[in-house]
Amino acid sequence: MTRLAHIIDAFGDDFRAQYRDRLTADHLRALAAITHCRTEASPKMQVACTACDHRSLVPHSCGHRHCPHCQHHESQQWLERQMQRLVPADYFLVTFTLPAQFRPLAAAHPRIAYDLLMKSAWETVRTFSQNDRQLAGTPGAIAVLHTHSRRLDYHPHVHLVVPAAAVDAEKALWRTKRRRGKGFLFSHKALAKVFRAKMLDSFTSAGLTLPARYPADWVVDCKSVGTGASALIYLGRYLYRGVIREQDIVACRDGQVTFRYRHAKTGRMERRTLAGADFLWLVLQHVLPKGFRRARNFGFLHPNCKRLIALLHLLLKFVPVLASALAKERAPIPCPCCGALMRIVRTRIPPTRAGGLAIPPVVRRAL
Repeated sequence: MTRLAHIIDAFGDDFRAQYRDRLTADHLRALAAITHCRTEASPKMQVACTACDHRSLVPHSCGHRHCPHCQHHESQQWLERQMQRLVPADYFLVTFTLPAQFRPLAAAHPRIAYDLLMKSAWETVRTFSQNDRQLAGTPGAIAVLHTHSRRLDYHPHVHLVVPAAAVDAEKALWRTKRRRGKGFLFSHKALAKVFRAKMLDSFTSAGLTLPARYPADWVVDCKSVGTGASALIYLGRYLYRGVIREQDIVACRDGQVTFRYRHAKTGRMERRTLAGADFLWLVLQHVLPKGFRRARNFGFLHPNCKRLIALLHLLLKFVPVLASALAKERAPIPCPCCGALMRIVRTRIPPTRAGGLAIPPVVRRAL
């Protein structure tokens, strides 16, 4: 396994020189955070043995949402919150993709374009739900923005996990859609037409110049995902920890970096090799604008609807799956002297230049 920080150390200067005209403050912040994550430049936390007097300092993780080492706890917390909002209905994963002709526009105005993409996708689903004879109400959706393909190319799209259910607030009714074969929510072709119209209107209203040419037919995928739990686990996997796992970086030599990925259609593992600077841009181009929320809840799955969800669980006698049952417990930190557990007694100790601190592998795994 090759650490991303090591690749930055090796190719960082070439990367900055080659891509300096495309780098933003968000890119540079991510670059610095990943480089210094759990190093001497990081703040420290003090751990003490529960059985003897041994104490030691351990570097903090950087906490950046694009660092492959960090945010494991945040990902688990997000998954637990979403699992608690599951309802007894058939779930669908609806994916709205921005055509390739609009990618330069999205890259130039990411905050605006990503926000419009998520809002337009939700408005499309809400429109169809309100007009559907079986639902005729406000749906719920858990939306997650992705900007990459499995090959890590720039490919903005948004996933919506949608239950085939809706709330009619005026009549105080809960409605679900009856099954048809393997499950059907809405026509993907009809969804694509409405989504296209909403996106074009949103871009124009925002004052963005549309590309000279773009396709008449856009792509929206809608597939059944059972209870919804599997789709949430999949989306949560890449929510806070960057776009690539360090286990998938298989080589870094001769000025090139090789990583592996699973082909979307064949399911086979394939490899891609790029120059070191190009690989860093492939990863860092997916850094989101500071403060941008890539995961959002809409409709009756909004955080403000906790009481409604609790009432639905009570009336429908539904107990959601506990995400904690699927989680891996954090590895304990053993004392190097006696082997007993060590506990954290102080955090955010400013880093010092003097001295050196070696981080045992077991501590790295625990963090």
